[in-house]
This record gives sequence, structure tokens and C-alpha cells, in this order.
Amino acid sequence: MSRPGFAGWFAGEKPVDLGVKDGRLKPCPDRPNCASSQASDASHVPPLLFADEPATAWQRLRVVLESMPRIRVVEQTSTYMRAEAASRIFGFVDDMEFLLDATAHVVHVRSAARLGYSDLGVNRRRVEQVRAAFDAARAGN
Repeated sequence: MSRPGFAGWFAGEKPVDLGVKDGRLKPCPDRPNCASSQASDASHVPPLLFADEPATAWQRLRVVLESMPRIRVVEQTSTYMRAEAASRIFGFVDDMEFLLDATAHVVHVRSAARLGYSDLGVNRRRVEQVRAAFDAARAGN
């Protein structure tokens, strides 16, 4: 039996208001199903940090995301990247966004569920998995 993947039973519609507005990613909703480095409430997670060249860090992030199961990069510019992450069983799709701040040497991140009230911490854990892989990839260079 094939898994539904990104066209899963509970994929939901891509939000129309994703992206960068006034230099910021979309705020998290008032539900516990989102994590963002630009939030100042319980949904806050630290941004990804880098010390190497911004373009190198940006490419490293793309490689990291493409190496992770059930994550695919669907949009990228020189400072913005969006990926979709599908859950293993039902195919719930979460949207991950990354915003490169070359001056501050950080990558802001937002990961949010499309559907449901609570994600039981899934998006926060995914951000931390991306962070660990991003840092490990730098250490391996």
C-alpha cells in the first residue's frame, strides 16, 4: 500500500499569506501548532545561527532539508525558502519557512501545521531536528 505523502488525506490547502512581509515571516496563530524564531510568546524558538558565508549557510540549509524524510523544498529565493513536511501516517502537511538575515548571521524559521488545533509539539521538534542537522553539517565541513 502506498502512503499518501504530500497529497495525503489531511494535506490541507497551502495558506495564501505565507512569505515575507515587512521583513518578517507570518506570525504564529493563537494555537499551539506553530514554532517561530520571530515570536515573543510560547511559540518562540531560537533562529538558526551561522558563522560562515551567508550563501554557504543558505545552501547548507537546502541540502539539510532535502536530506530529511518527508520534507521537500517547494520555493526558494536568495533570502526566503519554503518547505512542506508531511507526517508519516496520515499525510498532515506542515509549512516550514526560512528567512536569511545575512547581516545578523541568522536564519529565522517558522514551522506551522495547516490543520488542527494542537500539533503536540511536532513543529518545535522538527525545527530542532533541522537545527541539529544544520549545525552538524557545518561541523562536518
